Amino acid sequence: MAAKTQTAAVIILSLCVMVLGAAAGPPADFWIEGDRTVVDQSGRRITVHEPFARIISLYGAHSENLFALGCREQIIGVSPHEDHPPEAVQKPVFSYHDDPEKFLAARPDLVLTRPMIDRGYPQFVQRLEKSGITVVSLQPGTVEEMIVYWQILGMLTGRDDRAKQMADRFNRAVAGLRSLTAGIHPKKRVYFEAIHTKMKTFSPDSMAVFALETAGGINVAADAQPVRDTNIAAYGKERILARAADIDVFLAQSGTMNQPTVELIRAESGFKAIRAVQMGQVHIIDERLVSRPTLRLLDGIIEIGKILYPDDFPGKAREIVREAEN
Repeated sequence: MAAKTQTAAVIILSLCVMVLGAAAGPPADFWIEGDRTVVDQSGRRITVHEPFARIISLYGAHSENLFALGCREQIIGVSPHEDHPPEAVQKPVFSYHDDPEKFLAARPDLVLTRPMIDRGYPQFVQRLEKSGITVVSLQPGTVEEMIVYWQILGMLTGRDDRAKQMADRFNRAVAGLRSLTAGIHPKKRVYFEAIHTKMKTFSPDSMAVFALETAGGINVAADAQPVRDTNIAAYGKERILARAADIDVFLAQSGTMNQPTVELIRAESGFKAIRAVQMGQVHIIDERLVSRPTLRLLDGIIEIGKILYPDDFPGKAREIVREAEN
């Protein structure tokens, strides 16, 4: 317990610097314990004696990050419908709906999964573990957790230095992107929709709100309360309409959870009272750019910045991200 407390304290201090002013704290559900031990979101303790060499990834963000870490040869399988980076398309596809024998035949030494699969398909996971396959379940919900998550992936794959470089690159880029709108006043006020049919937004510490605020936007739903410790927050139409005159821009993510159109949002009963709807400022953004714990969160920040401040943001944003790579 003392080692865990000491490690968590170190993480807190480092993240206060790394996320450049975001509210820092230890990951709620996973952490690095000691020098080479990972505790995942299901409470598994995995001591990494040597890098895993045959990895199946059952979550697109895991795969994307593994490729970014340079693990192309270590990846022997990915989840269905992955298309980024393009190399992912060339990998064999695996699903938690498959017979476990398919996994055993591929001889992985590590299967990367996420809590949804652990909870929903325990027999599948147990079958893998009984066969000697290491299973690690991770899905960060905040930027603070994302940095630790990258560190864990680096530890599992022997790419510790690359993981640190990813975090450093991300933080340099975030600092530069924030500077683009630092002098703009007043800033655009934004409602960021997560699920249209349920009138839900994002929790204040979510990656999507981090992207919004880094791009210089003000989250009008900063008082939203998370639903069951997720990055989704209940809000409701009544509260949205109560802020109707304050909403300069209406953003909505589009993806598995939410598939709105501009026309659908504009036609929603009562939404004609929203300033953003009246001014034609309703925009859709790909959820993979704002809700996944990958370096493409920088692309999400840029896309939001282009929407909010088209005259000030686009010209230098890509240059800032390129410079951060060096």
